[in-house]
Amino acid sequence: MTTTLTKGPFKADHVGSFLRPERIKQARLQVENGEMTKKQLRAIEDEEIRKLVEKQKQIGLKAVTDGEFRRAWWHFDFLSELVGVELYEAETGIQFHGVQTKAHGIKVTGKLDFNHHPMIEDYKFLHQAAGKEHVAKFTIPSPNMLFFRGHIEESAYSDTDVFFADLVKTYQKAIQAFYDAGCRYLQLDDTAWAVFFSEKGQEQIASKGFTPQELLKRFTDAINESIAHKPDDMVITMHICRGNFQSTYTASGGYENASKAIFSQLNVDGLFLEFDDERSGGFEPLRHVKRDDLQIVLGLITSKFGDLEDPEALKKRIAEAAEFVSLDQICLSPQCGFASTEEGNLLTEEQQWDKVKHVISISEDVWK
Repeated sequence: MTTTLTKGPFKADHVGSFLRPERIKQARLQVENGEMTKKQLRAIEDEEIRKLVEKQKQIGLKAVTDGEFRRAWWHFDFLSELVGVELYEAETGIQFHGVQTKAHGIKVTGKLDFNHHPMIEDYKFLHQAAGKEHVAKFTIPSPNMLFFRGHIEESAYSDTDVFFADLVKTYQKAIQAFYDAGCRYLQLDDTAWAVFFSEKGQEQIASKGFTPQELLKRFTDAINESIAHKPDDMVITMHICRGNFQSTYTASGGYENASKAIFSQLNVDGLFLEFDDERSGGFEPLRHVKRDDLQIVLGLITSKFGDLEDPEALKKRIAEAAEFVSLDQICLSPQCGFASTEEGNLLTEEQQWDKVKHVISISEDVWK
């Protein structure tokens, strides 16, 4: 008998971001050019988010997000609003496969803290729009992303232990603040784990002065300590990503090198995992799942391109994964969001919704 999930992750779920409507893109440009106020922009975002939430409900999703419509980046917008962190103009952007992002970065300039963060209000708006019949899911970058993507100024933190201790306290406060605002389904998005998957990543680890085992412990502890005091009725999941910018990626490689830490040691309620192509490796690392309450969300459907995958092939892959972890613990989603940055992936809105409907249709067949 299949367990009915009522809090998330759901058998048919999604990572969070959706393609930005042209109306929002134009309004942002108008704000930049001084032709519109931020208050007017927010009113437009409010309208578009309400429409997005209704669309998610209409097609059958149980968890609804705001599509990250108010953000330019999936991570920098949240991190730069933490106390002690600043967004700055960098010399170069983040290099993806054949394309580079805007030249922005974040730096830690002072003692970290969480206080008066604007995304609490963003969540409250989503919570109201979701209503009582659907779960409002909110996404934030994992604490590891500040260490991985941020420049930590010596004047702020000369000691890595002290930095991570303050980072954990900051996230503990953030999680409690979202809970107090009504959030019961929070997702930590994290591309930092990808450094363990490839040879290029091993070089990045060494450049930060760690061995792979040392950094694995840091990342695992940062997640577990950050969520250690979460209330029992709050679900916290993590999405492990290999990069998603205009339908390209940054990293390749299977989960094996970090599989024990990810599947046996993390205390999250669910893991959203990329498995949409050969870059992600096989399902064998799932043998390290030791908990029957850990939900494994297989990202078998790509959000990068519009072509729909063969349903029977996807069902076969779910069956293959079920050789390593109970089918009852498996869920289905796209491998990532559709717009990790405001530029979005290279598919149409119609194709985006066809992808989500594909997830729902297949999950209804598999978990009857």
